[in-house]
Amino acid sequence: MDLDYSAADDAFRMEVREWIRANLDDDLRFKVLNHRRMQKDDIVRWHRKLAARGWSTVAWPVEWGGTGWNATQRHIWDEECAAAGTPMVLPFGVAMVAPVIMKFANDAQKQRYLPRIADGTDWWCQGYSEPGSGSDLASLKTRAERVADADGDHYLVNGQKTWTTLGQYADMMFCLVRTEQTERRQEGISFLLIDMKTPGIAVRPIITLDEDHEVNEVFFDNVRVPVENLVGEEGKGWTYAKYLLGHERTGIAAVGRSKRELGFLKRLANEQTKNGRPLLEDPLFAAKVANLEIELMALEMTVLRVVSQEGARKGPGPEASMLKIKGTEIQQGLSELMLEAAGPLAMPYDRALLESIGPADDEQLVDADAAPLAPHYFNFRKTSIYGGSNEIQKNIISQMILGI
Repeated sequence: MDLDYSAADDAFRMEVREWIRANLDDDLRFKVLNHRRMQKDDIVRWHRKLAARGWSTVAWPVEWGGTGWNATQRHIWDEECAAAGTPMVLPFGVAMVAPVIMKFANDAQKQRYLPRIADGTDWWCQGYSEPGSGSDLASLKTRAERVADADGDHYLVNGQKTWTTLGQYADMMFCLVRTEQTERRQEGISFLLIDMKTPGIAVRPIITLDEDHEVNEVFFDNVRVPVENLVGEEGKGWTYAKYLLGHERTGIAAVGRSKRELGFLKRLANEQTKNGRPLLEDPLFAAKVANLEIELMALEMTVLRVVSQEGARKGPGPEASMLKIKGTEIQQGLSELMLEAAGPLAMPYDRALLESIGPADDEQLVDADAAPLAPHYFNFRKTSIYGGSNEIQKNIISQMILGI
């Protein structure tokens, strides 16, 4: 593919850049660029601005409200959003369950759920992992028994999900459940859409090492789910889950955000000194930064090829596993080098203080750049695990690409 930008591409970039500049609130930009925590209202506020412009679902088909942008335009959009410091559009609805609904759901489900995903009405979470069933997802045990009574046909769901990201805010969950016990574990799994306000659902927080409530345990106790909330065929959920994970892994690469973080790392390393000179001039540290930058450039070219194939109506294949591995390794590498550059300055961490300081008074905090980097580092340990651990991705590559 031609990787040179045309005059039309440059004009598109300026249109996007000007719109973001006019619409991105200073407090949101500040939080993103300075590694501060985002609240639900922050994310929803930005999503609704995008939806009003028709840009919340840039990769969707036009018939469902997509932009019709080509692969290069979508790449430019991701770059400009990342560089400007926009909040990310949460992937659970827009990039994960929506492609499954478009491909496998019936017309009534498409008409109901897709507009609500696009405009931000519904906040979605993912019900995949369970205690003992993370990377080995096919071993999941949450059961859904189909029953009929005076209130109609429904599934009775019992079990537990874990590591449910932002489930405390969710209106809906897309959930893998076992509807039949079979010899082959990948069979007998179904894909349900569950209203999180249904009686019998309990959401309990898991507070992680960075002192954040980002993930949860979700318990199901005789939760009634209407049969019409089944996506596709009963027992075919594993097929839909693999399709969804392919889209998730492509997005996890996050090239634009990594390019922004690389700039942050270089700026931080220029501010810190070693033997009286900027750390970035230290040969050993500079070599680490250069190696990471080279890997990021190579990843960007690979992402463009994969996205281009998707634009030709080909779903993401095993190459999405390559993007997931390299993308998350680069993200972790950046967080590690930031911590190395900050050194002891990253040790003081006062969450309440950081969240009380905004763009106008940030200079009150000594070493404001360094203070959030320890929790940022801890948080990014997860990236090589979610979406299917990197070890699992290597197995996928060996089987589907190398034929081993």
